[in-house]
Amino acid sequence: MKKDQVPQDDENLLEGKFKVLKYAMDDEGKYIGVGSKGWEPENVALKQAWEVINEKVEEARQLVLQGKASPILYFMEKNLMDAKLLASHSGYFTWTVKRHLKPDVFKKLSEKRLENYARVFNISVQELITLKEKNEH
Repeated sequence: MKKDQVPQDDENLLEGKFKVLKYAMDDEGKYIGVGSKGWEPENVALKQAWEVINEKVEEARQLVLQGKASPILYFMEKNLMDAKLLASHSGYFTWTVKRHLKPDVFKKLSEKRLENYARVFNISVQELITLKEKNEH
């Protein structure tokens, strides 16, 4: 494939950014990395994947609002984490993170533990507790 044949789908899910995805021949016949905005099949798959992820995030938010889960679940889903990954980033055991997903246990967490979770999620403790993020009104 020549560099001017690399797919450039107009529905750019990368928000104007390019990624080196394709290697193509330049005018001299040498292979070079060519930036691509993506191509239709890739963008359809990405869009579908993000819809599923956003549904899971919303489901987690609803569980927190209903008092059935702690805010950790919401931020874990929002950051595309599971309990094992969150445990590795927070320094807790996986079973400890799973325990902290329970609202009654979460309410009793120390300030130090809340700060640790907030650090991992890159939010404030207040945002963690209230489920409100900086960019929300």
